[in-house]
Amino acid sequence: MPGHHVTLGVALLFLTVLFLGAAYVRAPRKAPVRGWSWAGLAVILGAESLLLLDWLGRFRWLWVSTFFTPLAWTGYLLFIDGLVWSLRADSRLGRAPGRFAALAFWSIPLWLIFEAYNLRLRNWTYVGLPNSTMACGLGYVWSFATIWPAIFETSDFVQSLGIFRRERRHRIVFKSPTRLTILVLGLVFVAAPALFPARVGSYFFGAVWIGFALLVDPLNYRWKGRSLLRDLEEGETSTLASFLLSGWICGILWEFWNYWASAKWLYVFPIGQGSKIFEMPLPGYLGFLPFAVECFAMYQFLRTVKNQLLKLRHAHRESVKLGV
Repeated sequence: MPGHHVTLGVALLFLTVLFLGAAYVRAPRKAPVRGWSWAGLAVILGAESLLLLDWLGRFRWLWVSTFFTPLAWTGYLLFIDGLVWSLRADSRLGRAPGRFAALAFWSIPLWLIFEAYNLRLRNWTYVGLPNSTMACGLGYVWSFATIWPAIFETSDFVQSLGIFRRERRHRIVFKSPTRLTILVLGLVFVAAPALFPARVGSYFFGAVWIGFALLVDPLNYRWKGRSLLRDLEEGETSTLASFLLSGWICGILWEFWNYWASAKWLYVFPIGQGSKIFEMPLPGYLGFLPFAVECFAMYQFLRTVKNQLLKLRHAHRESVKLGV
């Protein structure tokens, strides 16, 4: 039978959904909920129902219990995008499905950065994986492709609810030395866990969940990309706040759905193993909020680098035309 760590997790998830549901009911609509939203909800409920039957021993749906996590998240992405559309008359899937696909594509190599850290530090491990290499690879790719879209779609939903108003607050000035200090701090954070011996570095894995944001956001600022530092300079805090809340929402859902799946991850890092919510030790939940901010900064970094390369190519073509 599930213990107190599961009961508490379910209670926290219920309160989170209740809060978001109440905010959605109060929010003004600009369009009807799209059909793909209902399809996504059907995927979630269908997968959970089949998994429950599997748990009760009524039917054996091996493929559902094995691929439950990516199934649930695929349904979630469809569901939440349709809700965003109803609030904005605009959404990532509805407006630009190609860009949504690009976000899902880049989610895979971006997450593999964290998997590379884990190869050395062993903070989590995967269990219950299928014996087939092809099925195992499909599960990895499918699951990893949902991570960044989930964070961004949830942030879109939070912003659309108007929980964090776009009010101009007190501005903070980030001069060049300050931005350089933040960048260096980020470099230290991402390097330290890998430079220390693994048994020591595993205690510093938390630094990775914020280090990349500190490292790349100053570069986004410098190269005229989308930057949270620039947002704060302009007194705009809603994007930062919405991504922080998105981290909590996605985090509690990740752990909830992962707990019931047969193919799942287990945490083995050396802190807080005696106090868990679902499979995650309590200290780990602190990492979901900055991780969402990191997702934003890392993806914007990719877009910023792409724009810089396009500018360089354009400048090269112009110089060739002029015979320079």
